Amino acid sequence: MYDDIANDPLNPIPGVIINNPKGLDVYADVPKDYTGENVTAVNFHAVILGNKEGVQGGSGKVVASKPNDKIFIYYADHGGPGVLGMPNLPYLYADDIIQVLKFKYESRTYNEMVIYVEASESGSIFQGMLPMDWNIYVTTSTNMYQTSYATYCPGTNPPPPAGFDVCIGDLYSISWLEDSESEDLRNETLRQQYLKVKMRTYNNHSSHGSQVMQYGTLHISNETVSEYQGSLPWNLNTKLAQSFEPIGIVNQGDADLYSMWQTYNKSTKETQWKEELLEEIKEITTHRSHLDRSVDVIKGYLLGKGHELVRSEGATLVDDWKCLKSMIRTFETHCGSLTQYGMKHTRTFANICNNGVTTEAMDKASKLACSKYKLGAQWNPAFVGYSA
Repeated sequence: MYDDIANDPLNPIPGVIINNPKGLDVYADVPKDYTGENVTAVNFHAVILGNKEGVQGGSGKVVASKPNDKIFIYYADHGGPGVLGMPNLPYLYADDIIQVLKFKYESRTYNEMVIYVEASESGSIFQGMLPMDWNIYVTTSTNMYQTSYATYCPGTNPPPPAGFDVCIGDLYSISWLEDSESEDLRNETLRQQYLKVKMRTYNNHSSHGSQVMQYGTLHISNETVSEYQGSLPWNLNTKLAQSFEPIGIVNQGDADLYSMWQTYNKSTKETQWKEELLEEIKEITTHRSHLDRSVDVIKGYLLGKGHELVRSEGATLVDDWKCLKSMIRTFETHCGSLTQYGMKHTRTFANICNNGVTTEAMDKASKLACSKYKLGAQWNPAFVGYSA
């Protein structure tokens, strides 16, 4: 965990993290092996592979699993087509994730693995990429195209407790977590949990929700949840009441600005503090508008209208992942950091690769689109790093 929540000055209950309006502290006594600058793609890969020499910083703890072990991974961050967020750059890309899982499979250091992923467009990480015979079962919060949603947000129903200006949960995550806390996991199967989480994350068939997907070795879902998540004695379970009624949500990509506006509008602090917060909001909004406009210009310049190749149903996002990463780095060199908001544009860069556009043409188009944009240090990849 990046570990920047519990002791944030804006946390109304210092040292405590909750993910349900009526929930208990989920921070106390949780092991923190890798925090801050040590939360990286390199460390994540090394931990999964059990590679003690590969980790940098942190506790050095890795998944030193053996052939009969079962592994459970829960990953939550921002996402985009073919990419998962990391608090420290670069991000995680689907080809690298699949390569790590392939190496783990070939090393015969696990029996079965279950992965839950909370991120926008997270289905794109596994669709057409994860074989069905690696003994890995995956569920994702969305399909290839949808955003993920934050929930328990101020101004929505149900809201977080008084004093919280942030969304304290994500719809898919609270759905499986609250199910696990309210059911006897020795009797509930992964498939039963998947179906309940799918219904709740679809927000009771409202237009505000996402489609939970499953990939890989599907027969694993016939096993009980307790095989992967453990189980509390039934009489000690917290038994959080689950609601399948439509629930208030905020687009995952907008949740940070949504919270900043909540803080600004409610704040009674001095004028200078509010002015600085407003200026920060304006800077973020301006950069996001710039990203959207510049990607549109580049897309029009390189692909025109109606000339994109259409991928077949079930196809992977891109054929050449090195090309995709190269296009992202070229874009960021001239136009600035994609940020978690701009991760949604990786589909455009993938389409550019799938249409055979050269790096030279991308470089020219990016210069054309962004030559007049003043790149501040906070958006400059030379200072903050590249996304790929």
